[in-house]
Amino acid sequence: MGAHLRIAIADDHALFREGLKALLSLRPEIVVVAETDRADAVVPMVTGTPCDILLLDLQMDRTSLIDVETAARSAKVIIVTASERGDDALAAVRAGASGVVFKRFAVETLVDALGAVAAGQVWVPPALQTRLVAELREPAPQPLTTREREIVRHVALGLRNAEIGARLFISEDTVKTHLNNIFAKLGIRDRVQLTLYALRLGIAGLDEHPG
Repeated sequence: MGAHLRIAIADDHALFREGLKALLSLRPEIVVVAETDRADAVVPMVTGTPCDILLLDLQMDRTSLIDVETAARSAKVIIVTASERGDDALAAVRAGASGVVFKRFAVETLVDALGAVAAGQVWVPPALQTRLVAELREPAPQPLTTREREIVRHVALGLRNAEIGARLFISEDTVKTHLNNIFAKLGIRDRVQLTLYALRLGIAGLDEHPG
């Protein structure tokens, strides 16, 4: 690691956050430049305070996956999570995160993860590596039709199926059918992942409103 690696921390557990800072203080080349315990402050913190890596607790709020997409434009993101199921962590990597650290092993692995990510590598626990490689080997998603892209854009704006149907002059059942086809084409399981896909491809923007 180079000198003065600037770290921001977003975690709503005060004791864990203090533990992270104590651990990082043992490394003279690492400095914590900002911290927050609020999910809605993550993006303003990262965009307003120059930092190299954001340590983000995924369980802070249901919108944290979208925060990954935005924060990754300003800093590299390492997910620090208590959940070891892997689905949310892998979704975060797809959204732009550069690393995943399980909280249970943070003391042993965090510094190594920071070094790897600072060097431009991706760091994930061994338990997730096989799944990540398998996903990378999956065939490319099939292209969406114009109608399917319209529906994706409206989902990303937070509209329900009935509202989408009303806007596009189709039935709610037709919207559901299109969504099932979209999920199958993209290999996506839920509306959160679909929203991230829309943001990543520019189908919908963060500053776009449903009105």
